[in-house]
Amino acid sequence: MTTFFLVRHGSCDGLGEMMWGRTAGVCLNNEGKAQAQRLGERFNGLELAAVYSSPLERALETAAAIARPAGIEIKQHQAFNEIDFGEWSGKSLAGLAGDDRWRRFNTQRSVTKIPGGESFLDVQARVVSGLEQLSEHHDEAQLVIVSHADVIKAAVGYVTATPIDLLQRIEISPCSVSTIAIDKHGPRLLGVNNRSELV
Repeated sequence: MTTFFLVRHGSCDGLGEMMWGRTAGVCLNNEGKAQAQRLGERFNGLELAAVYSSPLERALETAAAIARPAGIEIKQHQAFNEIDFGEWSGKSLAGLAGDDRWRRFNTQRSVTKIPGGESFLDVQARVVSGLEQLSEHHDEAQLVIVSHADVIKAAVGYVTATPIDLLQRIEISPCSVSTIAIDKHGPRLLGVNNRSELV
């Protein structure tokens, strides 16, 4: 059995206000750095085989707080990158509120493609494929995956067979941990949005 600790990155400026997407240069703010440090302490003592991360700065900074104390090198993995928000990248949520395509994306993600970006079905397919590949490579191991809220929701939704249009009901907080195990019988959800002890 491979156990995946799916970690959302820590807080950054504009969280909940801006659609940063894959915008470069968005890093953890002071609150996010403190969250990441506390998160790293929570992983202390767990035997981790690897730490994988989205290639974005805020994810890599969060991953470093876990990997550095464990003496593990961070491995960047595109499967866990943020959604490609295309034309919406870098725009404010308030500014997007009047866009019918944005409203449709948030109510019918299963059939709505982001203008110039990717569909949520594509996101779910790449994250699930990434997890399955890593489970074959790291059998009987514990892995950390540092990613983004919607990407983690996509993985959780797949495991629980939750319709994509209902995934917004799942909360994934900054520096929270959601845990998925994969073995020969398939994937299982062990926890969602954990912000306390890991085991």
